[in-house]
Amino acid sequence: MKSLRDPRRRPTHPGAILREDVLPALEMTQGEFAQRIGLSEADLSDLLQEKRALSIDSARSIALFLKTTSESWLHMQQAVDAWDEMHSIA
Repeated sequence: MKSLRDPRRRPTHPGAILREDVLPALEMTQGEFAQRIGLSEADLSDLLQEKRALSIDSARSIALFLKTTSESWLHMQQAVDAWDEMHSIA
């Protein structure tokens, strides 16, 4: 079975999923979400703007709040990290 994902495109950052899908669906502000998952607003903002990677602790907190798995969030981050590494200029 062939993958539907274009290998030339960077995988979606977990912050983009939170920004584009999760927060609007929850009808929550960044501040409310940050408080619920135990992150500072500044750290959440950096994550949503894809300026920082998702940490193991943050993945765990997000997963607990959203009733998902930390592994799914970390897998997204690992895909981004691997793509960035393969496409970085040495």
